[in-house]
Amino acid sequence: MAEETRHDDRKNEHDHHESGGADGSDGDHGHRNHDHHAHDAEEITAGVVTVSSSRESGEDPSGDAIIEVLEDNGIELTHRELIPDDFDRAQQTVDTLTDRDDVDLIVTTGGTGVTPDDVTVEAVEPLLGKMLPGFGELFRTLSYEEVGTHVVATRAIAGIADGVPVFCLPGSENAVRLGTRDIIVEEAGHLIGLATRDDEDE
Repeated sequence: MAEETRHDDRKNEHDHHESGGADGSDGDHGHRNHDHHAHDAEEITAGVVTVSSSRESGEDPSGDAIIEVLEDNGIELTHRELIPDDFDRAQQTVDTLTDRDDVDLIVTTGGTGVTPDDVTVEAVEPLLGKMLPGFGELFRTLSYEEVGTHVVATRAIAGIADGVPVFCLPGSENAVRLGTRDIIVEEAGHLIGLATRDDEDE
């Protein structure tokens, strides 16, 4: 009987360790509707940047869609900008936003395709100290259900720049709704909390 008790204790201890996340944190926090964690950011502000030379007239349905989804989920818009397809301009704009105290999260739309004018990925990627490859992988998986194999031309990326999560989405309105609704708003608070944990703990 004593041997069985010791066996059960070891099994319970093993199960406890197995329940931890891949990064050593508690549980499956990366899944949809994950439990609230102490480090999750609750009040979130966002900057939205549309990169498109064809929308300089001011019409920006994709940017509007991102903002609608963010605000519907309690995320406050504090900065919005519409810029042309230009490497230096895109890089400078995102870099400046990462330094603002009123921007916790950045979402860009446009410039993630494969035409010569699509330079958002090339401009933003050098700013990202840590890449989040799972974002692009999941986005393309979800997009495949809507656009099929056309997803191979989608280079959506995400990463952390100076403690700020940055998400680069395509220019399609349907694409930005999917990415913002199904991924970004689900993980924004958790990513912000993790990315700024050291600052908060000091």
